[in-house]
Amino acid sequence: MPVYEWKGFDARGKKASGVIDADSPREARLKLKRDRKLVTGVTEVGKKKKSKAKGKKKAGKRSGPQKRADALRERIEAARGRQGGKQTQKRLDLVSTFTRQMATLVKAGIPITEALRAIIEQCENRPLEMVLRDVREAISQGKPTADALATHPDWFNELYVSMVRSGEAAGHLDEVLERLAKFIQEQTRVRNKVQAAMTYPIVMLVIGLGVVAILLVAVVPKITAMLAGRGQELPLPTQILDSASGFLVAYWWAIMMLIILASFSFNLYYSSAKGRLAIDSKLLRLPVFGDLIAKQAISRFAQTFATLLGSGVSVVRCLEVTRTVLGNRLLEKTIDDVREKILEGADIATPLKDSKVFPPLVGYMIAVGEQSGELDRMMEQVGESYQEEVDIATQKFTSLIEPLLIVFLAILVGFIILAILWPILQMSQSIG
Repeated sequence: MPVYEWKGFDARGKKASGVIDADSPREARLKLKRDRKLVTGVTEVGKKKKSKAKGKKKAGKRSGPQKRADALRERIEAARGRQGGKQTQKRLDLVSTFTRQMATLVKAGIPITEALRAIIEQCENRPLEMVLRDVREAISQGKPTADALATHPDWFNELYVSMVRSGEAAGHLDEVLERLAKFIQEQTRVRNKVQAAMTYPIVMLVIGLGVVAILLVAVVPKITAMLAGRGQELPLPTQILDSASGFLVAYWWAIMMLIILASFSFNLYYSSAKGRLAIDSKLLRLPVFGDLIAKQAISRFAQTFATLLGSGVSVVRCLEVTRTVLGNRLLEKTIDDVREKILEGADIATPLKDSKVFPPLVGYMIAVGEQSGELDRMMEQVGESYQEEVDIATQKFTSLIEPLLIVFLAILVGFIILAILWPILQMSQSIG
């Protein structure tokens, strides 16, 4: 069924717009009229637009559904760009809620297309509504649910699609959707907890350095100028502070350019395969922080592996998908090597132990799971264990970094206060 975008006015006379599925523009207008909408224009989503440049060659022929999907994707990307940087987290929340609703409706025996229709009618997020309408149309045309979801990778990633595909094949789609919703919610909770632990030290450091910069730019020059006007010789701390203040005032633009250049160079180096591998390898060796990164990645790996394996996905496919959630190139390379060894006939535990990257406990528990035939349950235990380790490592990191930041800022501010008060005290003593 085609999808139409409409513009007009609502029952209160205010401007309104939206999307609606109907067999024809006339039916779309009738539906909107029944909803007390005054329609001024109806346009089919994906309808071919006339080219402004004459004589331009076509890149290739596309089918009608493909054209609609491409146009819909462009509209979704535009909407996402307008919503800003918080879109990723918001999207995860929306997908988690949608997955739970779908699991409930499918478990109740409602067909997928009707379940999608019910969710679409109450969806308040425009980009998600457009995506679900496109997915529903593809399914109604005979496309498998997993393939329909795979056309929107920004919303439904490889993990999501693989689990839905296995759930469809096994006839347990409702159970897989419930498992997916729980997995997304748990991963979001852990991510938010780690981000919250990192936010406080960063905010403290930024505010502290901001206060120091204000003192150096606005306060110190006035005081040193007053002291120099009296012909008084400045102590060494005051001279150092005055030099730092003068350099900051005169060359702030150079400092900003240096920071921008360093950031650009780092991003350029990190975007290369060699650079990312080198940086990610060094990050894992950092004290405390590296331990936190490693445990968080292993927790995600184990939980994702257990979720996929419990949903009926093959071990090789599980490794292909789980490498995308690690977030560290060294760990990803290790999983690739393990996958290659499995294709050659090896088990999972042996190459994982030989890598020296994953902790020995992980390899041991995987070996036990393989021998007992309960690898998914064992991996789930590994994920839960390392999730607790992540909580402990997060608390350890914050308990260590906060006192260090406080001491650093206290020394910095104390030096500024000493450099300012020392000549003032000398001046008062000379007057007395």
